[in-house]
Amino acid sequence: MFQRILVAADPSPARHSVVRLAGDMARLTGAKVHVLHVAASAATLGAVVTLEDDVEAKALLDEAVTALRDTGVEAEGTVVNALTQQIAGTISSAAQEWQADLIIVGPHHRGSLEAFLNPRVSDAVAHSSRVAVLLAPDDDADTQR
Repeated sequence: MFQRILVAADPSPARHSVVRLAGDMARLTGAKVHVLHVAASAATLGAVVTLEDDVEAKALLDEAVTALRDTGVEAEGTVVNALTQQIAGTISSAAQEWQADLIIVGPHHRGSLEAFLNPRVSDAVAHSSRVAVLLAPDDDADTQR
């Protein structure tokens, strides 16, 4: 079954359910987990604006890796930088490079117009990846739309 699981952890509260699901899957299958956090930047007319500083990105990654290891899962992690429109491709590429056989991502809830104009990262990963993609559910039913 799954031996190498790539987890895409973002700053949203949904990351906790993503990490928890990855841990559950890894314990069931004996898989190794690689946590990937993409620290996003946005391109403006004349500059690239960092949306998250290095300390925040490292703390998020460390939190996820520690949570997995605390439950007995073999886990490691990486922070990479990318523009917001490159996040899905970055996740898919990282999964392929690490030879993952499963990617776990969180939901990115948006209204239908916003989703049409700016596709969800999870949707884009599912369409661009050659690896199975599992969408983790929200922990809180009130945030579902």
